[in-house]
Amino acid sequence: MDTPQDFPPSPDFNPLRAKAAQELSVPAILMMVMAGLTFLYSLVSLVTPTNSAQLETVLSNPDIPQQAKDAMTWFVSPLGRVALTVPGLVLNALVAFGGWKMKNLQSYGLSMTAAIICCIPCCGPCMCLSLVPGIWSLIVLNKPEVKAAFRQTA
Repeated sequence: MDTPQDFPPSPDFNPLRAKAAQELSVPAILMMVMAGLTFLYSLVSLVTPTNSAQLETVLSNPDIPQQAKDAMTWFVSPLGRVALTVPGLVLNALVAFGGWKMKNLQSYGLSMTAAIICCIPCCGPCMCLSLVPGIWSLIVLNKPEVKAAFRQTA
């Protein structure tokens, strides 16, 4: 029976890249999953209708200033919902794509950008939950051997 030792290593096999890919695999996957879930949540919240009865109850409160009422009305309008949702969709798509590139050791700059966005609670996927894979990715990405693995061609 053949064992792994019986086969010579592939000429394309690079142990440095393999180790870096292994170290980045879990945080990259977590970033992609969280970004995907947040992207889907944003899409659902964009198309979910506003509870107009609840909004009318809040707007009929005389203690709320008129400017605050106008702002609330704008936030629940279709234009307001799109304006608030689109930046999150773009950032989460960027994090998911950066996580994919990180997992494949293809773009160091994009990988770092995605990890940094993950560390910004109001921008990254899943709010504060994304701090864990974001910081983990930043720590691993800043290792000299991982940086060198990104520079080597596959």
